[in-house]
Amino acid sequence: MAVKRHVAAVGPHKGTAPTAASRGRGVGAAIRRWPLAVPYLLGSLLLVIVPLALAAALAFTDYFGFRPPEFTGADNLVRLAGDRAFWDAVGVSAVIAVIVVPLRLFLAVGAALLLARPRGARTAVGRAAAYLPSAIPDAAWALLWLWILNPLYGPLPAVLGALGVADPGFLTTPWGARAGLVLVMALQVGEAFIVALAARAAIPNRLYEAIELEGGSAWFAMTRVTLPLMAPIVLVLAVRDIVVVVQNAFVPAMLVTDGGPANATLTAPLLIYRRAFEYGELGYASTLSVTLLVLTGVAAALPLWLAARLAARQRTRA
Repeated sequence: MAVKRHVAAVGPHKGTAPTAASRGRGVGAAIRRWPLAVPYLLGSLLLVIVPLALAAALAFTDYFGFRPPEFTGADNLVRLAGDRAFWDAVGVSAVIAVIVVPLRLFLAVGAALLLARPRGARTAVGRAAAYLPSAIPDAAWALLWLWILNPLYGPLPAVLGALGVADPGFLTTPWGARAGLVLVMALQVGEAFIVALAARAAIPNRLYEAIELEGGSAWFAMTRVTLPLMAPIVLVLAVRDIVVVVQNAFVPAMLVTDGGPANATLTAPLLIYRRAFEYGELGYASTLSVTLLVLTGVAAALPLWLAARLAARQRTRA
């Protein structure tokens, strides 16, 4: 089939073996580019690696900020094992991530597919609307949703009441508050939308022309060409969104629901913030931070592991 030949043509091509001269030129170009990476490397060192190393060191201390840290060995880890409040907060973060991450991917990829073809001002307005929520600061976005979800004068409960739908209690019931948190976080997909839009634009038009010549439907084009070619990018977005959702749940959980009601929206970052800055337990908060980092890394690795398993299964079938 012509479509299969065109899709195969999109893949990587094997060229001639590089000569010693070309390898030398490549090494020289790489050396000349290294100074360009110095600002990024310095920023990563000062803003990521050094704070992470300090947090890992403080995780084994008793530190309140008013006297030097006191090394306590594995005491914080023993306390962590029995800290039900922290593990409950991890569970809340996991529930929100399981709901929000697929929803964000669906909205970002769906908007990218709908707005991929330029259609004048409508496309420009649609792309701007898809990106706009991500351009709003997180605190302002959370306060906007605090007004939208307000059970007394918020527009969303008022609209649902006018339609005869019972108020889900966005700020007053446990699962209603979690649903409100999902709404706050699900619509900020601007970065993922831009990446998905670029991935869709990178697919050659000749593939779709071949599908039209073969009499293929739009559904065939989307399921057999568009989505498979975009799958690696969607996988990267899934890994990114897992990290973003777990970490960025702090702002809406603090400003919209304050972790309530009954700790139903008390996410792990909010709990760590309270341990560190309300109770002054900086050493134990460092233990919680490092633990959350490890758990987030494991969760982010799951999509990569599943993708590797599926790819291996497909290769064995082939």
